[in-house]
Amino acid sequence: MSEQPTNTSLRNFLIIWLGQLVSGIGSQMTGIALEIWAWETTGQATTLALVGFFGLLPSIIITPISGVIVDRYNRKLLMMFGDTVAVLATITLLFLYINNSLQIWHLYVAAAFVGTFSQFQYLAYSASVSLMIPKQHYTRASSLEFLSHHSAIIIAPALAGYFYKVIGLFGIWLIDISTFIVAISSILFIPILQPSQTAEKPEDFWQNLGYGVRYLTAHKSLLLLLVINLLFFFAHDLGGSLYIPMILARTGDDTVVLGNLITAAGFGGVLGALIVNKWGGFKDKIRGILLGMMGVGLTKIVFGLGRTLWVWIPPQFLCSLSFTAGGSADNAIWLSKVAPNVQGRVFAARSLLLQLASAVAVLVAGPLADKVFIPAFTQESSIADIFGGIFGAGTAGGLAMLYVICAVCMFLVGLAGFSVSLLRNLEKILPDYEEKAAAE
Repeated sequence: MSEQPTNTSLRNFLIIWLGQLVSGIGSQMTGIALEIWAWETTGQATTLALVGFFGLLPSIIITPISGVIVDRYNRKLLMMFGDTVAVLATITLLFLYINNSLQIWHLYVAAAFVGTFSQFQYLAYSASVSLMIPKQHYTRASSLEFLSHHSAIIIAPALAGYFYKVIGLFGIWLIDISTFIVAISSILFIPILQPSQTAEKPEDFWQNLGYGVRYLTAHKSLLLLLVINLLFFFAHDLGGSLYIPMILARTGDDTVVLGNLITAAGFGGVLGALIVNKWGGFKDKIRGILLGMMGVGLTKIVFGLGRTLWVWIPPQFLCSLSFTAGGSADNAIWLSKVAPNVQGRVFAARSLLLQLASAVAVLVAGPLADKVFIPAFTQESSIADIFGGIFGAGTAGGLAMLYVICAVCMFLVGLAGFSVSLLRNLEKILPDYEEKAAAE
């Protein structure tokens, strides 16, 4: 295997990350403003759900293909292309809006279009991180991704709510377009190295589609890490689907309480990212991942049992902090163990399986809550008699019980990981890609 190009400076990565942070805040502002507009236009919650669905579905379909393309073509151009498609979609919606022609189905089409090409941008960016920074900073770089995500959670809703009243949807779109220009400019003037290719005869395009899965099956420790993540995120996203209705049912549709909890989650994630960035993260990254899962599960158990804002805020804050610490360690493992020239395909396979687990969890959550748990607590039953004192009565009690069950599963997944030696010793069993290349 040829030696991979390296870059020992964080400067270029930080410039690109900052551009993506600014763009992410702009995009979230637009997303929230469009949700407000769609709700004012239709008054239907299904409309909002369908926008997310049409954004996710193409991403799942395109993921295997995008992984092959990211490994074959210029990643810098793919990142710029993804941002360019997003800004063109925004401009198109803006044009329709100012001409009083914007309809709900336009949002579905735009979400599908942007969802497709944003997958290329995301994979190209993720697969370029290990070529922009030295490996001792992988955990710090991963923590910055969580920092940008949670910063947007804090900043975007407040800005969107304010600007929607002051400058309206038109003005927010103009801000979003400006942030895209910042993101594209930050990539345009920064060199992004391409991975070196092996001297082996390349597989054809269709063979490459299955490369990521074949890679994972050949590396049992990484496959186990992915399986643990799939189990964790299935339970996490199933419970996450119940989060908003559970809070609203507990509080009598008090959106102020919901907003405060989302803000607390954002601050927890930001603090967690700052701590990991300063500290450098767990030396034993697998231990950090599993402890993070257990921390998320434990705090969500407390959250699900709570019934007031002041009981909810501490576990909500600590949950985001645990999630960030564990997630940063997880990302660092993948960056250090998978060679840059195949990261596009391997990360695509990983992303595809995680998205499928999330999609199944979301589909299961609604019927499970509506057909099983809510009726058990809204009708006379032995379950309500036994557990009503713990979870409460009615709809909120049923949702809380299912939410806590999901949280217990998350805790147990993390705990069980310590008993699997092939996973626990992953960092010893599987050498970093640089060490493997040097040995060959």
